[in-house]
Amino acid sequence: MSDKILLLISNIKRDLIAIETIYQELETHPFGQEASKDTLIIIAYHLHNLYNAFENIFLNIARTFENSIDDKTQWHAELLERMTLSINLLRPAVIDETAYDALDELRRFRHLFRHAYMVKLDPMRLQLVIHKANQLRTIYPNQVELFLSFLNRLE
Repeated sequence: MSDKILLLISNIKRDLIAIETIYQELETHPFGQEASKDTLIIIAYHLHNLYNAFENIFLNIARTFENSIDDKTQWHAELLERMTLSINLLRPAVIDETAYDALDELRRFRHLFRHAYMVKLDPMRLQLVIHKANQLRTIYPNQVELFLSFLNRLE
């Protein structure tokens, strides 16, 4: 197995630990109708970091296999979409459409959180993003494990 693949496996495992830590942090800040502004900000921050951790996995995969993103203005969306593709003779898809849907909601929220700093957090939108993050939590482990199994079979 090449050094490049071994490094990718190690990076993915590191990011999976970070993802689980972020999910645990989210559990310590339950969301409810009475949530304070500070609690909303903390939850939003963790959701922002959650997407960043997934995106880091995807960036490392793209660097290892595809090595480029063509549209620099839309690279976050293109990278996420690319992870749903099974690229013949190169690699299988990393995530399915359900995971893509949840991650795309997290990506859009992360963009808003990061760039619209004067926008007040909408509790209804935050509730949707939390729902998608929780949905993702139930499905991503198996999908990433399948991808790691593929990597471990490479010689």
